[in-house]
Amino acid sequence: MDDMAHYSDTDIHYTLEIREFYSVLISIQKEFNSKISKHLSGFKSKKLNNYKQHESLHDAINSYIESFELQLTNNNTYLDALNDSIKTLDIQIKEMEKQSKSYIAFGKKCTKDFEIQKDLQKKEKEKFIKLSKEADGATSVFEKSSKDPKIKPSKLQELLDDDDISEIMINGYDSIFIEKKGYIEKIDKKFSSEKKLNDIIQKMVSKVNRVVNESNPIVDARLSDGSRINVVLPPVSIDGSILTIRKFPKEVIRINSMIDNGTISSKAANFLKKLVEAKYNIFISGGTSTGKTTFLNALSDYIPSDERVITIEDSAELQIRSIPNLVSLETRNSNIEGTNQITIRNLIKTALRMRPDRILVGEVRDEAAWDLLNAYNTGHDGSISTGHANSTYDMLSRLESMVLMGANIPIDVIRKKISAALDIVIHLSRLHNKKRCVMEISEVIDYKNGEFVLNKIYKYDYDKGLISTGNKLLNTDKLKRAGIDIG
Repeated sequence: MDDMAHYSDTDIHYTLEIREFYSVLISIQKEFNSKISKHLSGFKSKKLNNYKQHESLHDAINSYIESFELQLTNNNTYLDALNDSIKTLDIQIKEMEKQSKSYIAFGKKCTKDFEIQKDLQKKEKEKFIKLSKEADGATSVFEKSSKDPKIKPSKLQELLDDDDISEIMINGYDSIFIEKKGYIEKIDKKFSSEKKLNDIIQKMVSKVNRVVNESNPIVDARLSDGSRINVVLPPVSIDGSILTIRKFPKEVIRINSMIDNGTISSKAANFLKKLVEAKYNIFISGGTSTGKTTFLNALSDYIPSDERVITIEDSAELQIRSIPNLVSLETRNSNIEGTNQITIRNLIKTALRMRPDRILVGEVRDEAAWDLLNAYNTGHDGSISTGHANSTYDMLSRLESMVLMGANIPIDVIRKKISAALDIVIHLSRLHNKKRCVMEISEVIDYKNGEFVLNKIYKYDYDKGLISTGNKLLNTDKLKRAGIDIG
């Protein structure tokens, strides 16, 4: 229907007027042809009967007759053309009337569909308001209900109350997995029905002003304790409602804890402390569940308390407690009408107008990388961000790809911008024993001859842990400006 031309009554009326004009022309042409034919018959008769004795007059009459016969032939051709035009117009008029009727019918159907959609949206809003009120009035699934002896904790609450569990993965109402001390296992618990699981999901997301339903079946949100949840509903999820909860530990993990459990060496931690204080731009890379956000949170302890820090996240997870002048920003999904979405890009642009000393971006995964690089290159030193990648080089390559998602810029220009923006890349990984470790700390030196030039300062040794490579930090200008001795 989108390709159908819309013919108005005026269009059809105009076409009918053209057809009427052609019909008048045909009538005039036929009358004219009749008169010519009559005169030709008279001339031919005179030619035969009266002018046989006058040769010169005979030739003149003969020429005049030939001229009229040619005119008659041309007129007949013109008449045929007019008749063909009439036929074409008749076909066009019928088609226009047919399409106009179809368009009117389509318009009525669209109006009806719009009213149906409007009614559905109204019902969704009413449902959302109802769920919000229920969530406000009831004990939420993420509050410590088990502390109240009068309230029997739900199956989900029992898992949330277990401090040894770091991740809960619900694959439908009858299939629950957990991650405990780094290992994933299936547990012998299930919900009574798919409806019960879906009711819990609705209460959880409505509590944080999010909506999830068949028309919007995917949502990311966070619980009041900072834990992150992801929901996927049918029809996108084949096996029923999927709920994934990444729990936040009660105690915020600091660098000292990471040193104790072998995530990073004390020497490397002291090195990073000086870089953060001197406002080096740092990017943390790693795979899923390698502790990127946790590590960023730990590094934030080294930010001087007199600075103004803006944090930007999809779902607020950072737990920065050492900065009094802290502003936390969080993205917002589009509403039921599909409008009013606020993205990482929007927040980065806004943050630049908030007089930040540093900008911390929880994770970059799309064209927001371009805005982040611009921020790094426009005087906002000391910024820290994270991203998914399998290695330091992969992270730099991913940043290129993310920039290209939103801007058609030559690769060389993007790579030069990346090399100018980033000072340090820290890569994290998870070993076979589920231990999270810093695998590499590299300095981004330059971009030359189509390749990034990196200076690897620390690397992970599977026998010794994180060790120095012997390479010294080359770009020490920021340390000197800050009056810090690298040692």
